[in-house]
Amino acid sequence: MLSPVPATSILSFWREAGRDRWFAKDDAFDAELRERFEPTRQAAADGQLDAWSETPEGALALVLLLDQLPRNLFRRSPEAFATDEIARHVASAALERGFDRQVDPVLRPFFFLPFMHSEDLAEQDLCVRLYEAAGDEDGAKWAKMHRDIIARFGRFPHRNPVLGRDTTPEEAEFLAGDGFKG
Repeated sequence: MLSPVPATSILSFWREAGRDRWFAKDDAFDAELRERFEPTRQAAADGQLDAWSETPEGALALVLLLDQLPRNLFRRSPEAFATDEIARHVASAALERGFDRQVDPVLRPFFFLPFMHSEDLAEQDLCVRLYEAAGDEDGAKWAKMHRDIIARFGRFPHRNPVLGRDTTPEEAEFLAGDGFKG
C-alpha cells in the first residue's frame, strides 16, 4: 500500500474544494478524490490510522475519510455506507474531547454529519442539537429535514435500492414527490 496522505493534506484539500464541491454529484471531483485519497481511506477503514483520532485535525480527517469520501467514491453502492458506524464512533469521541471547537470553523460541521447520515432517530436528534448549539441555522435546517425522514420512515428510503431493501408504498410516494432524496 502507498503511504497514507497526511491528515493536514486531507483537510487542506477539503477546505479548498469548498461547499460547492462537497455535496455536489460531480464525477470529476469523485475521480480526483479516488486518485488522491482512496488508499488512505482504505487504511482508515482497516483501522491503520486509528492513532489519528488523538488530535483534532486527525480525528476530523478520519471522519472525512470514513463518512464523506465513501459517499463520493462509492455512489449507488452499499460501500458508500460501510464505514458510517466507525465514523460515528470517531466523531462521538472527538466531540466528547471538544475537538469540534479546535478545528477550522468551516470544517467543524463535518464532525456532525455522521449523525445526520445515521438511520437512528436518537443520533438524528443529536445532530439537530449539535447544529443548533453551533448556531448553524442552515445546517440545522438540513439536520431537521434528515431527522424528519428518519422519524417518519425509520430509514432513508432513497437508500433502499442500493441496500437491497423493499420500498413501501408510502416511501415510493415520498420519493416520487419533491422532498429530499439524498
